[in-house]
Amino acid sequence: MSSFTKIILVDDHLLFREGMKLLIETEGMGTVIAEASNGKVFLDLLETLDPDLVLMDIEMPVMGGVEATVKAIEKKPSLKILLVTMLDMTEDYAKLINSGAMGCVVKSVGKMELENAIKTVINGQSYFSNELLRKIILDFGRKTSESNFNASSEGEFTERELEVLKLLCEGLSPTEIADKIHRSIKTVEAHRAKLLRKTDTRNTVNLVLFAIKNKLVEI
Repeated sequence: MSSFTKIILVDDHLLFREGMKLLIETEGMGTVIAEASNGKVFLDLLETLDPDLVLMDIEMPVMGGVEATVKAIEKKPSLKILLVTMLDMTEDYAKLINSGAMGCVVKSVGKMELENAIKTVINGQSYFSNELLRKIILDFGRKTSESNFNASSEGEFTERELEVLKLLCEGLSPTEIADKIHRSIKTVEAHRAKLLRKTDTRNTVNLVLFAIKNKLVEI
């Protein structure tokens, strides 16, 4: 991540966009190349711009962030989108997770977590604020009967993979897991990649939900 990282801000509140732009550029997280007040305006911008990252609010008039994300990913599958929301959101979690966004942070996020989230997504990994992840997990735990995940068994995973899986479910980052199990981050990422492949899930959140659905962890 560098000041040359091109970012588009999408939020219907001008004051929030101005504050976010100031923070991002002052702290060298990237350069804001464009702003949009809703998803439709953003999709129009995407016709001529090629951002490295999009910070997208979920609740907006005309077109919300989840719908805009789905449409944007259809146009540019490799586009990196980080959703931004209020913690008390009532958005459909399944739609949020399956929108194609690489993560979601809450608007009350601090500078350090925002920088970490941007860096993580730019590097091709998913990032979800722990508070939001807990809400998603608890919501999913109440609705497991509605899940489309396929059942599995612990026998399909190695002992080390299960250890990494359980730590991911606790909200630890790959770096924190590497420190905890005394392995390199490269090794942890390799285990995570195998878990995603074995469970046929697309990101860490889907992986966590799979673990809950199949009782590999307790909530």
